[in-house]
Amino acid sequence: MAATAAETRVFLEVRRQLQSALLILGDPKEGAMPLDISIMPSSLQVKTPEGCTEIQLPAEVRLVPSSCRGLQFVAGDGLHLRLQAQAELGTKLISVFNQCLQAQECCTFYCQSCGEVIIKDRKLLRVLPLPSENWGALIGEWCCHPDPFANKPLHPQEEDCFIGDSFFLVNLRTSLWQPRPELSPMELCCVSSDNHCKLEPKANTKVICKRCKVVLGETVSSETTKFYMTEIIIQSSERSFPIMPRSQFVQSVIAQCLVQLSSARSTFRFTIQGQDNKVYILLWLLNSDCLLIESLRNSKYIKAFPLLEDTLKAHSGSAWSAVKVLYQPCIKSRNEKLLSSWESDISVHPLTLPSATCLELLLILSKSNANLPSSLRHMNSFQVAFLKM
Repeated sequence: MAATAAETRVFLEVRRQLQSALLILGDPKEGAMPLDISIMPSSLQVKTPEGCTEIQLPAEVRLVPSSCRGLQFVAGDGLHLRLQAQAELGTKLISVFNQCLQAQECCTFYCQSCGEVIIKDRKLLRVLPLPSENWGALIGEWCCHPDPFANKPLHPQEEDCFIGDSFFLVNLRTSLWQPRPELSPMELCCVSSDNHCKLEPKANTKVICKRCKVVLGETVSSETTKFYMTEIIIQSSERSFPIMPRSQFVQSVIAQCLVQLSSARSTFRFTIQGQDNKVYILLWLLNSDCLLIESLRNSKYIKAFPLLEDTLKAHSGSAWSAVKVLYQPCIKSRNEKLLSSWESDISVHPLTLPSATCLELLLILSKSNANLPSSLRHMNSFQVAFLKM
């Protein structure tokens, strides 16, 4: 076996619950220098006459060198082997989209893309989860009398915040004094010079950030607004706006959303659709207990995509908690037969996001897939990707 240490790629996927790991070393090329590989409980080392690559593992991960098995060389990937990994589950991850939503606390809502304040110093007295989208159909099974909730939509009061699968519902009636999100020009008419606007009947009511023009959500009624979790950061008013790369934020929110929905509803297949109900991605959650450790990532194509700016900061030995997903794109009429099958299956759960975010997510998945060793990029007819938490 031969390779150059400076060009050797190390890919380690650890499954916390199974206490196992898949290790892939480099892309050894014929005719290069001899390669010496050392696997230690807390590190990996690759040596050649020209240099040495060493990967320090996170403190919660320990390999068992004596358990190495399944050693094989895969053309185009390099050396594959499996081994036992003692990985602690660690503390429970705090959700990005409800970490600051605590009752009795003053919060500020920011546009995640640019940091514009959307709602300032809102004291939330009630933070409540919404029932599933088909709860109304089950009322007949729960009640022995006529539906008491008929024609009574669930709208938050002034100091409420309702949490849905991928959105927040808030009441903006008391927020007229502060800078408010814009609606697109065809969707409102101004009735005064101080920017107080009223909704046109049956209008498309997208809520748009005044500064960066990103779609943040949509109006549900004259007082209730839906904000998408991928577009808003909610922070305690005592704290400043947290700067987070867009790609990292989108991945984390979507990954945590998938994990929570799969746990609460035992559903693992999702359709990612835009506000116009157009499906962009079919997503299948495979594993939610992954820890990825990579070194010497090829940044050749990363600089061409500013959306993926956080990947430039990855250094040798970067470790990420992640979920492993299977996906298929549905843009440009792709996978229509599979999409039709999923849409008719009641076990498939739809997630609605702004259309631009659906495309961002597809780009993130595609980039993740392209960065995987070639033998791991496909599973049956699906493409494989990781979403980092």
